[in-house]
Amino acid sequence: MAGSDPTVLDQAAQWLKDGRQVALATVIETWGSAPQPVGSQLVIDADGNFIGSVSGGCVEGAVVTEAIDIISSGKPKTLAFGVADETAWKVGLACGGKIRVYVEPLGA
Repeated sequence: MAGSDPTVLDQAAQWLKDGRQVALATVIETWGSAPQPVGSQLVIDADGNFIGSVSGGCVEGAVVTEAIDIISSGKPKTLAFGVADETAWKVGLACGGKIRVYVEPLGA
Protein backbone atom coordinates (compact mmCIF):
# COMPACT_ATOMS: atom_id res chain seq x y z
CA MET A 1 0.00 0.00 0.00
CA ALA A 2 1.27 3.43 -0.89
CA GLY A 3 0.99 5.06 2.53
CA SER A 4 1.45 2.02 4.74
CA ASP A 5 4.30 1.96 7.23
CA PRO A 6 5.91 -1.45 7.86
CA THR A 7 6.62 -0.46 11.47
CA VAL A 8 2.85 -0.14 12.06
CA LEU A 9 2.26 -3.70 10.89
CA ASP A 10 5.33 -4.92 12.80
CA GLN A 11 3.94 -3.29 15.95
CA ALA A 12 0.53 -4.87 15.37
CA ALA A 13 2.17 -8.30 15.01
CA GLN A 14 4.22 -7.79 18.17
CA TRP A 15 1.23 -6.62 20.22
CA LEU A 16 -0.78 -9.63 19.04
CA LYS A 17 2.14 -11.92 19.95
CA ASP A 18 2.19 -10.28 23.40
CA GLY A 19 -1.49 -11.17 23.83
CA ARG A 20 -2.88 -7.66 23.39
CA GLN A 21 -6.18 -6.99 21.66
CA VAL A 22 -5.52 -4.87 18.57
CA ALA A 23 -7.31 -2.94 15.84
CA LEU A 24 -5.89 -1.63 12.57
CA ALA A 25 -7.13 1.62 11.02
CA THR A 26 -6.44 2.25 7.31
CA VAL A 27 -7.20 5.35 5.23
CA ILE A 28 -9.32 3.96 2.38
CA GLU A 29 -10.41 7.15 0.64
CA THR A 30 -9.54 10.85 0.58
CA TRP A 31 -11.01 13.95 -1.06
CA GLY A 32 -9.51 17.41 -1.27
CA SER A 33 -6.89 18.36 1.28
CA ALA A 34 -6.04 15.24 3.30
CA PRO A 35 -3.00 15.08 5.61
CA GLN A 36 -2.26 11.39 4.97
CA PRO A 37 -2.55 9.38 1.73
CA VAL A 38 -4.74 6.34 1.09
CA GLY A 39 -3.10 3.32 2.68
CA SER A 40 -1.82 5.17 5.76
CA GLN A 41 -2.30 3.10 8.89
CA LEU A 42 -2.68 3.35 12.65
CA VAL A 43 -2.56 0.37 15.01
CA ILE A 44 -4.38 0.65 18.33
CA ASP A 45 -4.51 -1.64 21.36
CA ALA A 46 -7.39 -2.03 23.82
CA ASP A 47 -5.70 0.38 26.26
CA GLY A 48 -5.60 3.17 23.67
CA ASN A 49 -1.89 2.92 22.85
CA PHE A 50 -1.24 3.58 19.17
CA ILE A 51 1.47 3.76 16.53
CA GLY A 52 1.20 5.31 13.06
CA SER A 53 -1.04 8.02 11.62
CA VAL A 54 -4.23 8.35 9.62
CA SER A 55 -4.54 12.12 9.79
CA GLY A 56 -1.80 13.87 11.69
CA GLY A 57 -4.52 15.72 13.61
CA CYS A 58 -7.40 15.30 16.00
CA VAL A 59 -8.98 12.63 13.78
CA GLU A 60 -6.49 10.25 15.39
CA GLY A 61 -8.15 10.70 18.80
CA ALA A 62 -11.57 9.94 17.34
CA VAL A 63 -10.20 6.87 15.52
CA VAL A 64 -8.53 5.58 18.70
CA THR A 65 -11.79 5.96 20.64
CA GLU A 66 -13.75 4.12 17.94
CA ALA A 67 -11.04 1.43 17.67
CA ILE A 68 -11.36 0.60 21.38
CA ASP A 69 -15.10 0.03 20.83
CA ILE A 70 -14.37 -2.04 17.71
CA ILE A 71 -11.92 -4.21 19.66
CA SER A 72 -14.66 -4.83 22.25
CA SER A 73 -17.39 -5.58 19.70
CA GLY A 74 -15.21 -7.48 17.22
CA LYS A 75 -17.03 -5.73 14.36
CA PRO A 76 -15.16 -3.61 11.77
CA LYS A 77 -16.44 -0.17 10.88
CA THR A 78 -15.82 2.53 8.28
CA LEU A 79 -15.47 6.03 9.74
CA ALA A 80 -15.90 9.22 7.73
CA PHE A 81 -14.53 12.64 8.63
CA GLY A 82 -14.79 15.82 6.65
CA VAL A 83 -15.84 19.41 6.30
CA ALA A 84 -19.46 18.43 5.67
CA ASP A 85 -19.52 16.53 8.94
CA GLU A 86 -20.64 18.47 12.03
CA THR A 87 -17.44 17.38 13.79
CA ALA A 88 -15.12 18.75 11.08
CA TRP A 89 -13.80 21.65 13.14
CA LYS A 90 -13.50 19.52 16.27
CA VAL A 91 -11.40 16.82 14.56
CA GLY A 92 -9.24 19.23 12.55
CA LEU A 93 -10.51 18.90 8.97
CA ALA A 94 -11.82 22.43 8.57
CA CYS A 95 -9.45 22.90 5.59
CA GLY A 96 -11.94 21.15 3.32
CA GLY A 97 -10.50 17.66 3.30
CA LYS A 98 -12.49 14.49 3.78
CA ILE A 99 -11.23 11.03 4.67
CA ARG A 100 -12.70 7.58 5.19
CA VAL A 101 -10.94 5.20 7.56
CA TYR A 102 -11.62 1.46 7.82
CA VAL A 103 -11.04 0.11 11.34
CA GLU A 104 -10.87 -3.63 11.87
CA PRO A 105 -10.07 -5.82 14.86
CA LEU A 106 -7.07 -8.12 14.38
CA GLY A 107 -6.47 -11.59 15.74
CA ALA A 108 -9.05 -13.78 17.38
